[in-house]
Amino acid sequence: MTGTPPTIDSVTDSPEELAAALDATGYLADDGLATAGFLALRMGRPLFCEGEPGTGKTSLAIALATALDRPLVRLQCHEGIDAAQALYEWDFPRQLLHLRALEAAGDGRVDVETAERSLYTERFLLARPLLQALISSPCVLLIDEIDRADDEFEAFLLQLLDEHAVTIPEYGEVRAAEPPLVVLTSNRTREVHDALKRRCLYHWLEHPDLAREVTILRRRIPLIGEVLARQIAEAVHRLREMDLLKPPGVAESLDWARALMALQRDELDAATAARTLGAVLKYSEDLDRVRAKLDALFA
Repeated sequence: MTGTPPTIDSVTDSPEELAAALDATGYLADDGLATAGFLALRMGRPLFCEGEPGTGKTSLAIALATALDRPLVRLQCHEGIDAAQALYEWDFPRQLLHLRALEAAGDGRVDVETAERSLYTERFLLARPLLQALISSPCVLLIDEIDRADDEFEAFLLQLLDEHAVTIPEYGEVRAAEPPLVVLTSNRTREVHDALKRRCLYHWLEHPDLAREVTILRRRIPLIGEVLARQIAEAVHRLREMDLLKPPGVAESLDWARALMALQRDELDAATAARTLGAVLKYSEDLDRVRAKLDALFA
């Protein structure tokens, strides 16, 4: 973006203003998504985005951070993630060195209470994404793929979403001076509990329609021609209608376009598609199924 970055007030006058600010970052939000983002900002509520992989959930958080000129803090969820990985850890090696330095300075005599107080300070606190978001707020906090985490981690998040604060036993409470804008995403590999959803505004992201996908391709890849962009979008939409293990998302559309541009192709036909399907399909079963129907797809 060029010029003066938009302030939070200037992009939250209306959903249309937010959509325009996102558009300036290269993210095309439809009316429903722009309204959901606008309400999340105005109401101070987390935004829970659910949808198929590749529908732009993660990209939305990145675009919001750019549009609002705020830092993006990202927590990538995975199976087995716990509070220590998401919130904070103590830097034990540095604490041990500090203790040794105290002993050396005091000729082996160390006041236990003083030493203990000096160990649990900000100097030795390793802030993980959730704590970093509270410290650096205002920011955009992306909690990505929450459906990969377990029930216990969801429960742990509730205090943070309710109070924008956490309590560290040895250190005390850390509270955000201004609540971060929280965006949670889910590919719906499992159902997220109602307790978490109730704290959020909800939006289901669909794949873009044909016209919007053509616009996305031309916006993100300015050198692509109109004909090739439309052919890619049409082919991807036909692929999404097939019974595939992993239907392609917008990210795959962009990868396919970049692959064809690298091959200096200005049109997409069955022969070229056969050579480049690995850019858009990621399972061998899907590749076999599509290759058997390529002529029909490009008839």
